[in-house]
Amino acid sequence: MGIGIERRHNWSYTKYGLKKSHIMLKLTKKADYGLMALKYLAEHPETVALSAKDIADAYGIPSQLLAKILQQLTKSGLLKSHAGMNGGYALSKPASSISAYEVILAIDGPFFITSCTKGAKGCDLTPSCTIKEPLARVNETIAGVLKSISIQDLAEHDHPPGHVLEPKLVSLTI
Repeated sequence: MGIGIERRHNWSYTKYGLKKSHIMLKLTKKADYGLMALKYLAEHPETVALSAKDIADAYGIPSQLLAKILQQLTKSGLLKSHAGMNGGYALSKPASSISAYEVILAIDGPFFITSCTKGAKGCDLTPSCTIKEPLARVNETIAGVLKSISIQDLAEHDHPPGHVLEPKLVSLTI
């Protein structure tokens, strides 16, 4: 499992046994919840602060887990917390200046699609590896896309359930 992005195998059962159908990159649940929370706060700019419970109830997610995520986002400077009876959380800066990448980084730390792109330490195959650099470029492309999506973008593109978003075309040359 990567940091910030999970690598999952989807399996299906056939008459011949288990079959791996495909591999996908997936944000962690904590990152999903963090992005959802910031989106919700951006959609309610008229409210001084919203509690973790208010946000969790709006999406049907566990409030205790969300409270921990919101505390992480506060420590990283993306949110500010307000104490007291009507306390809660608010964005620390405009939603247009907070990227999805920043949120994921604050919650899960840096993400890598393979362990060999994490830094100087290589694996046993480093001398003969032909995919480290191309995978590093894939990683940089994913990071670039996430950096280009602001919380305001997420808030402005609210679609009814069942609506299919047009995929954003990402070009990658390896």
